[in-house]
Amino acid sequence: MELSETTYTPGEIIYVLYRNPHTQNVANIQEAAVVNDPENPGQLAIFLYETYYPLNDEMAIYRSIGEAEAAYNYYFSSIDDDRSEVDW
Repeated sequence: MELSETTYTPGEIIYVLYRNPHTQNVANIQEAAVVNDPENPGQLAIFLYETYYPLNDEMAIYRSIGEAEAAYNYYFSSIDDDRSEVDW
C-alpha cells in the first residue's frame, strides 16, 4: 500500500521497520507516533527516537504489530536462517 493511498492522523501509533544507521544489517520493529510536523506546518511526520522524520513512501510503515512482524519475517528471516547455518 502506498502512502498516498493511506490516511494517517496525528496521535496515531504505527510500527516501522527501523535499520540501525551504524550497522545496516541490524533492523528491528519500533513503535512510533504520527504527529504534526513542527518544521513543516500542515504536514505530518513520524516521531521516533525523539526525532521527527518526514512521513513518506520511503518508510516501511505498518498499522499493527502483527503486520510489522510479518514484514520483518519476510524480509529478514532468510538472513537469520543463513546465519544459523554458519559453523562458528
